[in-house]
Formats: sequence, C-alpha cells, structure tokens
Amino acid sequence: MNVVVRRLVAFIAALVLAVEAVGIVIINVVMGTVVKNQDMSLAGTNPDVMSKGTWVLGGVSGLFLLLCAVILVLAGARDRAPGRVARVVLICCAVVHGVLGALTVGLVGWTAFAWMMVVLGLIVLALVAYGPEPEPKPEPEPESEQPAAPAPA
Repeated sequence: MNVVVRRLVAFIAALVLAVEAVGIVIINVVMGTVVKNQDMSLAGTNPDVMSKGTWVLGGVSGLFLLLCAVILVLAGARDRAPGRVARVVLICCAVVHGVLGALTVGLVGWTAFAWMMVVLGLIVLALVAYGPEPEPKPEPEPESEQPAAPAPA
C-alpha cells in the first residue's frame, strides 16, 4: 500500500476515534446525571453508585479510545507498524466496535450501526496497511556450466 494512503488512513482513524471518545464521555455524563436526578433504585442499587459508575465507565472508555487514537497517530507519523502491545490494543478496539455494532442495530438503529462499521473498517484497514510487508521472492540463481553426465549404459 502506498505510504500516503497508509498515513492518511491512520490519521483519519485517529481523528474518528478522538471524536468518538468525546462523544462517549458526553453520553455517559448525561446518562449518569439523568440517573442521579431521577433518584430511582434498580433492584435496591444506590442511585449515586449507579451514576458514579456511569461516569467512571465513560471516562475509562474515553481514555481507551484516546489511547487507540494516539497509537494510530504515532503509527502514521512514523510510518511504521505499531508494536505488539499496541496492535493488541487496536485489535481489542476493533473487536469491541464489531460487537457494539451488532448490538446497536436493534437498540439504536442502522445509522449507529453504519458508524460503528465505518470505525471498525478504519481500524482494520490501518492494521492491515501497517502489517508485515511480503518478502520479495528471491530470483533463481543461474546454474553453473558443468559438463553433462554421460548417459547410463
């Protein structure tokens, strides 16, 4: 794959993940605030614990997505494949997007599914673009000139 295309894919994927991180944090802050203001209990659970748990989940999810964005920015800036741990982080992010994309079809709708699949596609394309380069096939060595062996009698 061309160097320009690889870098462009990495930077676009990083930008999309950063925007998604901000969106996830905002959604979880809003949901946590709604739970806190409703002051309702779910099977005896304290509403304050539920709202704080939602805020923490939003923060951790946002940090994870920002980490993935930083990994992709570094890969694009250096034009080098991410290391082993960074690849595992990006693969985990891709798997989460695939699972959440499957869940969003029924819960949120096709637009959210399409968004999740676009992000999944960008992450996978960045991983594949910075995958191992195929080694060129060695050219066969010319055979040395040796006299032909006599035919068996």
